[in-house]
Amino acid sequence: MIIINHVILSDDIKEQYFHCHLDKCKGMCCVKGDQGAPLEAEELPILEQIYSKIEPYLSAKSKKTISEKGLFQFHEKDNDYTTTTNGNQEECVFAILTDEGIWKCAIEQAYFDQKISFRKPISCHLYPVRITRVQGMDLLNYERWDICNPACHYGKSLKVPVYRFVQEALIRKYGQEWFDKLLKECETER
Repeated sequence: MIIINHVILSDDIKEQYFHCHLDKCKGMCCVKGDQGAPLEAEELPILEQIYSKIEPYLSAKSKKTISEKGLFQFHEKDNDYTTTTNGNQEECVFAILTDEGIWKCAIEQAYFDQKISFRKPISCHLYPVRITRVQGMDLLNYERWDICNPACHYGKSLKVPVYRFVQEALIRKYGQEWFDKLLKECETER
């Protein structure tokens, strides 16, 4: 394991390879699972504030779900919030299907179209890395999921370790100085 400040990272983040391969997986991480994407407390008001800019990207089904259930859901069992899902508790309301048959994020599309300055929830940006908070520490683990097998193979062929794949998200979350320490830890042994 790697420890930097208040963050503990599993060795898999350094040792495993990953690079999304949307042509193969079709962005299924946006529409499969047992609940929506985890949200940080500070992201809730941001979603409310930018919703009017995201709404034009959404399907009629997602707009209806949001009008009935809201943008996010609280889960008492886990004491946290996630994005709302459509009907089956799998498909994130912010998931949009492209003409190419690939699921993408409406929030991120609005960001790329320069409609908003918030890229997407940090949990999505960090994926396949997941954060668990324990006693004031962030525990970062690499989450394995069979729908991401193409990303594992693609990352290995490109020689992109997980920490490099999520570099931008790690910097967004913890800062450049923190990431530079991680880089030193990971790349002095490579």
